[in-house]
Amino acid sequence: MRGADLIVRTLADAGVELCFTNPGTSEMHLVAALDHEARMRSVLVLFEGVASGAADGYARLADKPAATLFHLGPGLANGIANLHNARRARSPIVNIVGDHARHHRIFDAPLTSDIESLARPVSRWYAAIEDPASTAEITTTAVAQSFLDGGGVASLVVPADIAWQEVQDQTARPGNRPGRASVPEERIAEAAEKLKAAGSPVVFIGAQACREEGLRAAGRLAQALDARLVMETFPARISRGAGRVSATRLQYFADGAAQDLKDADLLLLAGARAPVSFFAYPGQPSSLVPEGAEPFLLGDAGEDVVAALDALADHFGAPREPALDPAMAPPPLMQPDEKLSAPAVGMALARHMPAGSVICDDSTTSGLGVYFLLENAAPHEWLCLTGGAIGAGMPMGVGAALAAPERKVITLNGDGAGAYTLQALWTQARENLNVVNIVFANHSYLILNVELARLGLAGETGGKARAMLSLAEPRMDWVKLAEGFGVAASHARTAGEFDRALASAISASGPQLIVAEIA
Repeated sequence: MRGADLIVRTLADAGVELCFTNPGTSEMHLVAALDHEARMRSVLVLFEGVASGAADGYARLADKPAATLFHLGPGLANGIANLHNARRARSPIVNIVGDHARHHRIFDAPLTSDIESLARPVSRWYAAIEDPASTAEITTTAVAQSFLDGGGVASLVVPADIAWQEVQDQTARPGNRPGRASVPEERIAEAAEKLKAAGSPVVFIGAQACREEGLRAAGRLAQALDARLVMETFPARISRGAGRVSATRLQYFADGAAQDLKDADLLLLAGARAPVSFFAYPGQPSSLVPEGAEPFLLGDAGEDVVAALDALADHFGAPREPALDPAMAPPPLMQPDEKLSAPAVGMALARHMPAGSVICDDSTTSGLGVYFLLENAAPHEWLCLTGGAIGAGMPMGVGAALAAPERKVITLNGDGAGAYTLQALWTQARENLNVVNIVFANHSYLILNVELARLGLAGETGGKARAMLSLAEPRMDWVKLAEGFGVAASHARTAGEFDRALASAISASGPQLIVAEIA
């Protein structure tokens, strides 16, 4: 068999069932190999940033890796922004990066580049196959490495001649899936002593602790201690809605975050790092840990912090189930003719979103206006923009819909962010995915206008600066853009128009897009 067939077969043997592809000439034997392997589904994307974002969304829902197939260094480079988000989310992904044949590298052909220097910053593991006899072993290792330390990106470079040459059959049996390490008992005991001594502790959670079982365990502990329960601003995945423990989501801006953590003397870190400001500001500290407070690491994202939180809750005599707020009836549509706003979008989602929905948030300012209104909505999963690299929403929607085809997937996108990767709409249409895309059309980079004002620069800047942050001239026609990619679309300017459009989009099959005109 060819090396390419062995690679794809080994991936399938290790449980990888899906590959997001944007291949080129050096990957043609891998393309043929994907065609030969019945256990592997291949999904074409028009841009590598869609492939990496889709693999991230898939991993967050499926808890296992998809593969990507990139064309040399430039193809990988196109996917790096969403690989950055995936790295921050600790999403298991296996990148397959085609390279020139080994004997061709010395000629410095036009697409030759230093692939390793591009891959390393976003990868927890990197390797290149240089010996055909190691093909199966290295491929199996790539999958295993994507699970380690809570998950991450494993990048494997495949020279074209490794892919096309005949190799002897090799068997590399995948081992058991690596699990999370247990938190040492002595660290749990030390945490208990610190919690007993604290006057105003905060249980600060991230990673697995933000999912349903983790929130239940953290909620038990926080209620037993009468402590605040706070989560990172941008966890990879949050289990939300009626019947689930709710944690305060640390505010984005430093002054708001300071209020969330005010007067804390202990931050118990469970799956989270000590909080820092998203950006530096003149005269303000970067650390958000309150002065005089001690951050204590119960367990990092690669450890079983859920079991550790449960053990602490048991230590403090917490009931087996935490107290939960009662579910609330969906809010009525009060004023259908009112101008559309982000909160009106949130209220519409609370009315129409089915249980089990998945929300992929890439809307920054507008998404925060939606988030709080879904606190007691139907149970759902919320996927955050973990690394701050915009252009993740629609691609994550592709991956989430493929990981959970029975669920309704809803993407929240700023119009600026959506324009980065709107090619994802074509893949949604091609695969007939169950995705509703909401584009908040404020015709600007609104968050940057906010930052300009916060830094005191708005009063000293004029038309040139405003133009750099404006998307109004010309305005993007998202209905035409969506329809051009094969996705049904509508436009809403009032709360009533959006409510009707959302109800229709959720009941429809296949991908939909709604332009929410909020400016």
